[in-house]
Amino acid sequence: MHIEQLEYIVKVAETKSISLAALELHVSQSGISQSITKLEEELGVKLFKRYRRLGAIPTDEGKTLIKKAYEVLIRLQEFKEVAQSFNTIVSGNLKLSSIPGFMLLLLEPLSSFKNAYPNVNIEISEKGTQHIIELVENNQIDIGLITIYEDLFKKREDLLFEVILEGKMKVYVGKSSPLASHKSITPEQLMIQNIILYNGDYVKRFANNLISKFGHMNILFTSDNTEVIKNAIIEGIGISFGPDFSLKNDPFVLSGEIVPIEIKGYEQVNIGLGWVRSETNHFSINTKKFLEHFKFHSRML
Repeated sequence: MHIEQLEYIVKVAETKSISLAALELHVSQSGISQSITKLEEELGVKLFKRYRRLGAIPTDEGKTLIKKAYEVLIRLQEFKEVAQSFNTIVSGNLKLSSIPGFMLLLLEPLSSFKNAYPNVNIEISEKGTQHIIELVENNQIDIGLITIYEDLFKKREDLLFEVILEGKMKVYVGKSSPLASHKSITPEQLMIQNIILYNGDYVKRFANNLISKFGHMNILFTSDNTEVIKNAIIEGIGISFGPDFSLKNDPFVLSGEIVPIEIKGYEQVNIGLGWVRSETNHFSINTKKFLEHFKFHSRML
């Protein structure tokens, strides 16, 4: 039995395909197929059933053994990382994904982390909350940055969450808007404005709560492009709202082109910004180190 064989059966179980597993592991299909066959002969157990339409599906015995193989590979990775921790050079990969609008919050911690660990390759993508959760569940990324709310915990028992920042919704208007001189705005005033809605779960939940309590909301358009929304606010096309921590250090807010306004007369539930990761995926040293940098810089906000 070889470590490569354990890697092969775990990857085939994950992809349900020998060809996809071969592609991701950069080996030949025949090499994986022959290796799995030899392992099955050695163990005296059939690990997979192969179907033309469904692909390679683990047998009942295979499911148990593949889970053990995954645990062995995790322990091996931990062994390697402990050995690596005795060395001053940290290397490897770090895969992150963030919901749009919060990428600015990653710039300083990413720069700080990269300066400390220049040999780590960083891959970062911008996705929606549900897409990020799917990537985490499929172990395609190490960790994701999302807004966290109570219902999310109830639906995803296989995921681990950590709230790093908490805040409340604010209204954002252009500096030429009549509202720009206001320190606060009521929900009733908000509902008669032209609203540009960000296409995010947490924003939609907030908007729907307002609508349920105060009636119709005049939504001009919805977009997941934060730059389009900010430009529309600056040009006076409409106003928008979002978490206070999301635009705190935005260049347009710092320059005064966009003005944040408090919402009064409406009891808000705090919005949490934090990390989500899979309970089964290995919590790598690179991920732990990056989170240390992120938490440090978050305290500066």
